[in-house]
Amino acid sequence: MDVKGPGYVTVPFPRVRQPIVDALRWSRRSTSVMHALVEFDVTAARAGVREFRRKTGEPLSFTAFLAFCLARAVDEDRTVQAYRRRGRLVIFDDVDLSILVERDVAEQGKAPIYPHVVKAANRKSPREIQAEIGTARDEETARMARQTTRYWHLPRFVRSSLWRLWLGSPYWRKKLTGTVVLSAVGMFGQGSGWGIPVSSYTLSVVVGGLANKPAAVDGQVAVRQFLSVTVSFDHAIVDGAPAARFIQRFREFVESGAGLAV
Repeated sequence: MDVKGPGYVTVPFPRVRQPIVDALRWSRRSTSVMHALVEFDVTAARAGVREFRRKTGEPLSFTAFLAFCLARAVDEDRTVQAYRRRGRLVIFDDVDLSILVERDVAEQGKAPIYPHVVKAANRKSPREIQAEIGTARDEETARMARQTTRYWHLPRFVRSSLWRLWLGSPYWRKKLTGTVVLSAVGMFGQGSGWGIPVSSYTLSVVVGGLANKPAAVDGQVAVRQFLSVTVSFDHAIVDGAPAARFIQRFREFVESGAGLAV
Protein backbone atom coordinates (compact mmCIF):
# COMPACT_ATOMS: atom_id res chain seq x y z
CA MET A 1 0.00 0.00 0.00
CA ASP A 2 1.08 3.62 -0.56
CA VAL A 3 2.52 5.50 2.40
CA LYS A 4 2.53 9.28 2.36
CA GLY A 5 5.21 11.34 4.06
CA PRO A 6 6.07 15.04 4.26
CA GLY A 7 6.58 15.92 0.59
CA TYR A 8 6.87 12.36 -0.72
CA VAL A 9 5.07 9.06 -1.09
CA THR A 10 6.43 5.51 -0.99
CA VAL A 11 4.89 2.70 -3.01
CA PRO A 12 5.59 -1.05 -3.06
CA PHE A 13 8.42 -2.09 -5.34
CA PRO A 14 6.79 -3.74 -8.40
CA ARG A 15 7.17 -7.50 -8.24
CA VAL A 16 7.44 -7.65 -12.00
CA ARG A 17 10.75 -5.78 -11.85
CA GLN A 18 12.57 -8.20 -9.53
CA PRO A 19 13.66 -10.53 -12.36
CA ILE A 20 15.09 -7.47 -14.16
CA VAL A 21 17.10 -6.46 -11.08
CA ASP A 22 18.53 -9.96 -10.75
CA ALA A 23 19.25 -10.27 -14.48
CA LEU A 24 21.14 -6.94 -14.50
CA ARG A 25 23.19 -8.02 -11.50
CA TRP A 26 24.24 -11.18 -13.37
CA SER A 27 24.85 -9.32 -16.65
CA ARG A 28 27.37 -6.93 -15.13
CA ARG A 29 29.68 -9.76 -14.16
CA SER A 30 29.12 -12.24 -17.00
CA THR A 31 29.88 -10.23 -20.18
CA SER A 32 32.45 -7.79 -21.56
CA VAL A 33 30.31 -5.70 -23.87
CA MET A 34 31.33 -3.53 -26.82
CA HIS A 35 28.74 -1.27 -28.44
CA ALA A 36 28.36 -0.01 -32.01
CA LEU A 37 26.15 3.06 -32.47
CA VAL A 38 25.00 3.11 -36.10
CA GLU A 39 22.30 4.61 -38.30
CA PHE A 40 20.27 2.80 -40.94
CA ASP A 41 18.55 4.62 -43.79
CA VAL A 42 15.06 3.14 -43.45
CA THR A 43 13.25 5.39 -45.93
CA ALA A 44 12.70 2.61 -48.46
CA ALA A 45 12.05 -0.01 -45.78
CA ARG A 46 9.30 2.01 -44.10
CA ALA A 47 7.69 2.63 -47.48
CA GLY A 48 7.96 -1.10 -48.16
CA VAL A 49 6.18 -1.94 -44.89
CA ARG A 50 3.37 0.46 -45.74
CA GLU A 51 3.08 -1.04 -49.24
CA PHE A 52 3.01 -4.55 -47.76
CA ARG A 53 0.09 -3.57 -45.53
CA ARG A 54 -1.76 -1.94 -48.45
CA LYS A 55 -1.39 -4.90 -50.80
CA THR A 56 -2.05 -7.68 -48.30
CA GLY A 57 -4.43 -6.00 -45.88
CA GLU A 58 -2.38 -7.62 -43.09
CA PRO A 59 -0.81 -5.88 -40.11
CA LEU A 60 2.99 -5.73 -40.09
CA SER A 61 4.95 -3.80 -37.50
CA PHE A 62 8.34 -2.34 -38.26
CA THR A 63 9.65 -4.27 -35.26
CA ALA A 64 8.58 -7.58 -36.86
CA PHE A 65 10.36 -6.55 -40.07
CA LEU A 66 13.54 -5.69 -38.14
CA ALA A 67 13.31 -9.02 -36.33
CA PHE A 68 13.18 -10.80 -39.69
CA CYS A 69 16.26 -8.90 -40.93
CA LEU A 70 18.18 -9.51 -37.72
CA ALA A 71 17.47 -13.24 -37.76
CA ARG A 72 18.60 -13.49 -41.39
CA ALA A 73 21.85 -11.65 -40.62
CA VAL A 74 22.60 -13.91 -37.64
CA ASP A 75 21.80 -16.96 -39.77
CA GLU A 76 24.70 -16.03 -42.07
CA ASP A 77 27.19 -15.84 -39.18
CA ARG A 78 25.90 -17.84 -36.23
CA THR A 79 29.07 -17.27 -34.20
CA VAL A 80 27.60 -13.91 -33.13
CA GLN A 81 25.08 -15.89 -31.06
CA ALA A 82 27.59 -18.38 -29.65
CA TYR A 83 28.01 -19.02 -25.92
CA ARG A 84 30.87 -20.48 -23.93
CA ARG A 85 30.55 -23.84 -22.23
CA ARG A 86 33.52 -25.51 -20.51
CA GLY A 87 36.22 -24.23 -22.84
CA ARG A 88 34.15 -24.60 -26.01
CA LEU A 89 31.73 -22.47 -28.00
CA VAL A 90 28.16 -23.66 -28.45
CA ILE A 91 26.83 -22.38 -31.80
CA PHE A 92 23.14 -23.07 -32.34
CA ASP A 93 21.61 -23.75 -35.74
CA ASP A 94 18.39 -21.84 -35.04
CA VAL A 95 18.14 -18.15 -34.21
CA ASP A 96 15.75 -17.93 -31.26
CA LEU A 97 15.02 -14.22 -31.15
CA SER A 98 13.87 -12.68 -27.88
CA ILE A 99 11.78 -9.57 -28.57
CA LEU A 100 11.22 -7.35 -25.54
CA VAL A 101 7.74 -5.88 -25.58
CA GLU A 102 5.69 -3.81 -23.17
CA ARG A 103 2.84 -5.72 -21.55
CA ASP A 104 -0.26 -4.84 -19.52
CA VAL A 105 0.18 -6.00 -15.94
CA ALA A 106 -2.62 -5.39 -13.47
CA GLU A 107 -0.24 -4.72 -10.59
CA GLN A 108 1.54 -1.73 -12.13
CA GLY A 109 -0.14 -1.02 -15.48
CA LYS A 110 2.44 -1.08 -18.25
CA ALA A 111 5.58 -3.03 -17.35
CA PRO A 112 8.25 -3.49 -20.07
CA ILE A 113 9.75 -6.73 -18.85
CA TYR A 114 8.28 -9.72 -20.63
CA PRO A 115 10.03 -11.11 -23.70
CA HIS A 116 8.55 -13.18 -26.45
CA VAL A 117 10.98 -15.70 -27.93
CA VAL A 118 10.43 -16.31 -31.63
CA LYS A 119 11.81 -19.80 -32.09
CA ALA A 120 13.76 -20.42 -35.32
CA ALA A 121 13.15 -16.85 -36.48
CA ASN A 122 15.73 -17.41 -39.23
CA ARG A 123 13.24 -19.78 -40.88
CA LYS A 124 10.19 -17.51 -40.64
CA SER A 125 8.83 -14.72 -42.81
CA PRO A 126 7.99 -11.21 -41.54
CA ARG A 127 4.26 -12.05 -41.56
CA GLU A 128 4.89 -15.25 -39.56
CA ILE A 129 6.89 -13.32 -36.97
CA GLN A 130 4.17 -10.65 -36.79
CA ALA A 131 1.42 -13.24 -36.36
CA GLU A 132 3.35 -15.03 -33.62
CA ILE A 133 3.96 -11.86 -31.64
CA GLY A 134 0.35 -10.76 -31.93
CA THR A 135 -1.29 -14.05 -30.92
CA ALA A 136 1.06 -15.08 -28.12
CA ARG A 137 1.00 -11.86 -26.12
CA ASP A 138 -2.09 -12.29 -23.89
CA GLU A 139 -1.46 -15.92 -23.00
CA GLU A 140 2.21 -15.27 -22.23
CA THR A 141 1.45 -12.23 -20.10
CA ALA A 142 -0.87 -14.20 -17.82
CA ARG A 143 1.59 -17.08 -17.52
CA MET A 144 4.60 -14.85 -16.85
CA ALA A 145 2.67 -12.78 -14.30
CA ARG A 146 1.98 -15.97 -12.32
CA GLN A 147 5.61 -17.06 -12.55
CA THR A 148 6.84 -13.61 -11.48
CA THR A 149 4.63 -13.69 -8.39
CA ARG A 150 6.16 -17.01 -7.34
CA TYR A 151 9.66 -15.76 -8.18
CA TRP A 152 9.16 -12.69 -5.98
CA HIS A 153 8.82 -14.84 -2.83
CA LEU A 154 12.05 -16.77 -3.38
CA PRO A 155 15.06 -15.90 -1.17
CA ARG A 156 17.86 -14.03 -2.92
CA PHE A 157 20.31 -16.95 -2.76
CA VAL A 158 17.74 -19.17 -4.49
CA ARG A 159 17.14 -16.56 -7.20
CA SER A 160 20.90 -16.23 -7.73
CA SER A 161 21.21 -20.00 -8.07
CA LEU A 162 18.46 -20.02 -10.67
CA TRP A 163 20.17 -17.33 -12.73
CA ARG A 164 23.46 -19.21 -12.48
CA LEU A 165 21.70 -22.31 -13.81
CA TRP A 166 19.72 -20.51 -16.53
CA LEU A 167 22.49 -18.31 -17.89
CA GLY A 168 25.39 -20.63 -17.11
CA SER A 169 24.09 -23.22 -19.57
CA PRO A 170 23.73 -22.24 -23.24
CA TYR A 171 21.07 -24.93 -23.61
CA TRP A 172 18.87 -23.60 -20.80
CA ARG A 173 19.49 -20.07 -22.01
CA LYS A 174 18.26 -20.94 -25.50
CA LYS A 175 15.19 -22.69 -24.14
CA LEU A 176 14.15 -19.93 -21.75
CA THR A 177 15.44 -16.63 -23.15
CA GLY A 178 16.52 -17.30 -26.74
CA THR A 179 19.92 -16.73 -28.33
CA VAL A 180 19.66 -13.06 -29.43
CA VAL A 181 17.68 -10.12 -28.01
CA LEU A 182 15.94 -7.25 -29.84
CA SER A 183 14.54 -4.28 -27.92
CA ALA A 184 12.66 -1.55 -29.79
CA VAL A 185 12.67 1.04 -27.02
CA GLY A 186 12.92 4.01 -29.37
CA MET A 187 10.06 3.17 -31.68
CA PHE A 188 7.61 5.09 -29.49
CA GLY A 189 9.21 8.51 -29.84
CA GLN A 190 10.67 10.94 -32.36
CA GLY A 191 14.22 12.11 -32.90
CA SER A 192 17.54 10.32 -33.11
CA GLY A 193 19.04 8.64 -30.06
CA TRP A 194 20.70 5.39 -29.06
CA GLY A 195 20.00 3.06 -26.17
CA ILE A 196 22.91 1.37 -24.38
CA PRO A 197 21.82 -2.05 -23.08
CA VAL A 198 23.03 -3.95 -20.05
CA SER A 199 22.76 -7.47 -21.37
CA SER A 200 24.01 -10.99 -20.78
CA TYR A 201 23.45 -11.95 -24.44
CA THR A 202 26.34 -12.38 -26.87
CA LEU A 203 24.38 -10.22 -29.31
CA SER A 204 21.90 -7.49 -28.34
CA VAL A 205 20.20 -5.00 -30.65
CA VAL A 206 18.43 -1.89 -29.35
CA VAL A 207 16.33 0.12 -31.79
CA GLY A 208 16.51 3.80 -30.89
CA GLY A 209 14.98 6.93 -32.33
CA LEU A 210 13.94 7.81 -35.87
CA ALA A 211 14.86 11.17 -37.41
CA ASN A 212 14.70 12.95 -40.76
CA LYS A 213 18.15 14.00 -41.97
CA PRO A 214 19.68 15.28 -45.23
CA ALA A 215 21.72 12.75 -47.15
CA ALA A 216 23.41 12.45 -50.53
CA VAL A 217 21.32 10.29 -52.89
CA ASP A 218 22.50 9.85 -56.51
CA GLY A 219 24.51 13.06 -56.29
CA GLN A 220 21.58 15.04 -54.87
CA VAL A 221 20.75 16.10 -51.33
CA ALA A 222 17.49 14.57 -50.11
CA VAL A 223 15.77 14.22 -46.76
CA ARG A 224 15.88 10.60 -45.60
CA GLN A 225 14.67 8.74 -42.52
CA PHE A 226 17.47 7.39 -40.34
CA LEU A 227 17.01 4.87 -37.54
CA SER A 228 19.42 4.85 -34.59
CA VAL A 229 20.50 1.28 -33.85
CA THR A 230 22.79 0.00 -31.09
CA VAL A 231 24.40 -3.37 -31.79
CA SER A 232 26.20 -4.83 -28.76
CA PHE A 233 28.46 -7.87 -28.62
CA ASP A 234 30.18 -9.86 -25.91
CA HIS A 235 33.76 -8.98 -26.83
CA ALA A 236 35.00 -12.19 -25.20
CA ILE A 237 33.36 -14.06 -28.09
CA VAL A 238 33.05 -11.61 -31.02
CA ASP A 239 35.93 -9.47 -32.32
CA GLY A 240 35.62 -6.09 -33.99
CA ALA A 241 36.09 -7.18 -37.62
CA PRO A 242 33.37 -9.89 -37.65
CA ALA A 243 31.15 -7.53 -35.66
CA ALA A 244 31.55 -4.86 -38.34
CA ARG A 245 30.80 -7.37 -41.11
CA PHE A 246 27.69 -8.53 -39.27
CA ILE A 247 26.42 -4.96 -38.83
CA GLN A 248 26.97 -4.26 -42.53
CA ARG A 249 24.98 -7.34 -43.51
CA PHE A 250 22.19 -6.44 -41.07
CA ARG A 251 22.14 -2.94 -42.58
CA GLU A 252 21.86 -4.36 -46.10
CA PHE A 253 18.85 -6.48 -45.16
CA VAL A 254 17.08 -3.55 -43.51
CA GLU A 255 17.82 -0.87 -46.09
CA SER A 256 16.87 -3.14 -49.01
CA GLY A 257 13.50 -4.03 -47.44
CA ALA A 258 14.28 -7.74 -47.33
CA GLY A 259 11.25 -10.01 -47.09
CA LEU A 260 8.69 -7.34 -48.01
CA ALA A 261 8.07 -8.37 -51.61
CA VAL A 262 4.50 -9.52 -52.10
